[in-house]
Amino acid sequence: MATKIFATGTTGYIGGDALHHIVDAHPEYEIACLVRSSDKGAQVASQFVKIRLVYGSLDDAELLEEESKKADIVLHFADCDHEVSAKAIVKGLATHPPDRSGYLIHTSGTGILMFGDMELQIYGEASSKVYDDWEGISEVTSIPDYAPHRKVDKIVLAAGDESSSTVKTAIVCPPTIYGQGRGPGNQRGDQIYHLARAIMEDKQGFQVGAGEAMWNNVHISDLSDCYLKLVEAAVQGGGKATWGKEGYYFTENGEHAWGQVSRQVASAAYKQGFLPSDKVVSRSCEEAQRRPDGTSVRSILWGANSRGKAIRARKVLGWLPKEKSMEAETLEVVSSEAKIMGLVQGHAAKVAG
Repeated sequence: MATKIFATGTTGYIGGDALHHIVDAHPEYEIACLVRSSDKGAQVASQFVKIRLVYGSLDDAELLEEESKKADIVLHFADCDHEVSAKAIVKGLATHPPDRSGYLIHTSGTGILMFGDMELQIYGEASSKVYDDWEGISEVTSIPDYAPHRKVDKIVLAAGDESSSTVKTAIVCPPTIYGQGRGPGNQRGDQIYHLARAIMEDKQGFQVGAGEAMWNNVHISDLSDCYLKLVEAAVQGGGKATWGKEGYYFTENGEHAWGQVSRQVASAAYKQGFLPSDKVVSRSCEEAQRRPDGTSVRSILWGANSRGKAIRARKVLGWLPKEKSMEAETLEVVSSEAKIMGLVQGHAAKVAG
């Protein structure tokens, strides 16, 4: 019998790329995807003709519960702060008999590690604190409840502990993600892309504070390979993967200081003619978040520390990131953002004159 998978968030950057990688490796899997609208459904169907579309939202608890009952594996890529959907998925999976456990692979994010700087309101400063998902797993899974994403993390961890005979859980916790996505919807990351846009909008390179806050990073294709390995382990009845209260996976392949990234972005933008200078100035978190059009960006993501070593995936899954570094991707990040902003013509526009 074919493995049945139910997935949310597959028109997003992470979910879409992971879906592409999983389908490419295992076209035999029977996959159903939650989509909010016919437009989103058309995006998925155009790339994955065999996938069953489930129309609804994360607030449709009964629908999520029912789909989770039918699935062998649930891939929850959507909103990692949405409690209703997490509870509904867990409730559905908990109906599985012990001889056919349901698997939940949930996506969180290492923004959860920013809680220390957020509490002290210190941004742009270095921190020596580095978490890890192996020897330090108990610390990672018991951080304060006020940390970002913590409420839903607790729902998933509790399910994997209290209902461990019927629900096997794993939390994937990505850091800064970069690289061209391959999914049917959004193919663009967040932090470095928004930083490049903000710098080009302002025509001025900038960093938050001293620019010494550090994050880890991972290429989207390497991240998707971690999801694939977890799915394959689940299909094998758990495989060598860790599930439940210690089933928590950081996914990093490097580390950066945000000031260094700002300098790399400013240099690349200057060389391409999008900035008058490659100079980088210091701004407060509040100054950095304000955009010329009156909107704001989450500049805290460039100012707070989030450092976590990905040991578990390497040890138990044999995960080996192999894509190019974020620094090597910077030129492409700037070019792609400039194109979206209309600062540079695409090939079709150039041909049309």
